[in-house]
Amino acid sequence: MGQYTQTLNPPKTLIPKLPNPNPSFSSFKTPKPKSKSFPTLSVSAMAAQNQPPLDALLNGTRKQELLGAIGTSLSNCLSETNLHLTVPGLKSKIRGKVRDVYDSGDYLVMVTTDRQSAFDRILASIPFKGQVLNETSLWWFDKTRHVTSNAVVSVPHENVTIAKKCSVFPVEFVVRGFVTGSTDTSLWTVYRSGVRNYCGNVLPDGLVKSQKLPANILTPTTKAADHDVPVTPDEIIERGLMSQADYDEVSRKALSLFEYGQRVALEHGLILVDTKYEFGKGQDGSIHLIDEVHTPDSSRYWIAHTYEERFRNGLEPENVDKEFLRLWFKDHCNPYEDEVLPDATEELVRELSWRYIFLYETITKSKFKMPSTEEPIHDRISRNVAQALSSL
Repeated sequence: MGQYTQTLNPPKTLIPKLPNPNPSFSSFKTPKPKSKSFPTLSVSAMAAQNQPPLDALLNGTRKQELLGAIGTSLSNCLSETNLHLTVPGLKSKIRGKVRDVYDSGDYLVMVTTDRQSAFDRILASIPFKGQVLNETSLWWFDKTRHVTSNAVVSVPHENVTIAKKCSVFPVEFVVRGFVTGSTDTSLWTVYRSGVRNYCGNVLPDGLVKSQKLPANILTPTTKAADHDVPVTPDEIIERGLMSQADYDEVSRKALSLFEYGQRVALEHGLILVDTKYEFGKGQDGSIHLIDEVHTPDSSRYWIAHTYEERFRNGLEPENVDKEFLRLWFKDHCNPYEDEVLPDATEELVRELSWRYIFLYETITKSKFKMPSTEEPIHDRISRNVAQALSSL
């Protein structure tokens, strides 16, 4: 891959009713301070009727097959792209936390890389992560057309989506169904500090971590410098960030998307805990869902059939997203203030990559297809994008 081959860790920057239990997951191991351990996800085999397909993904040869492929790809992650240098007609590059976005004039070319972000910083590169995020989003974009239109135009590569240009609303619509989280803006963090009115939502006393909220809530955020800032609906209108009509439409869409996502996730043995959506207006004035939807980067997912027991026992729910990565870094450093963070261990990177693939296969009920290695990935992306743009 030449100049596009990156090291394992790139430079860092500053409830609906739950189903009855069938097989049971083994307990997470709580990492001790400064240890290199982290909670692993596993399942114990039990002779139960109607055993969910999660068991097949968590046991046996599939996990070992994936871990083997992940191990051979640790030094071959897509951590950076430079399509503006290799694809004619691309005018500029915007490097986001995870996505590299290119302007082709009429469309945007969005490349989902393997960069892993949290705490507003890049923490590592995770094999196959970009492909998982892009293909998970595409699956959800297709399934949610009855709720809202989206900006997807074509998909020339597993990591790439070509999208309509939209005027993006400067507000992220975060929808939450549970009191949880470990970041500064998470609901549990602010609730534990005494906040009882958050983003216009009045919260009752007595809630505990991981508890289901009486109803799903919207907690919008807006950007300030390089971090998210909570904002109320009234403030969104007063600051001119959105019109009242646009806010009303988008908030309805966001809540409907989340309710549908929760229903589908539960059918597949998972709980969609919270997520964030971004929307924009097309040239015709219609509002589209953009960026990503219900991915393990933008969402928290828990294993459904162990939630209630673990909640009763005061244990963290078993998660299938990057929350365990956040917890690992908070256990080993101050990720908001420390100038230099510890490297994510190889074991941690392997586990996160597997969890992302596990989520994709669980949600979509399809087998994750390993990318071809016959041609350097950047060369293949460049060729496919150039061909796709020429046909639009």
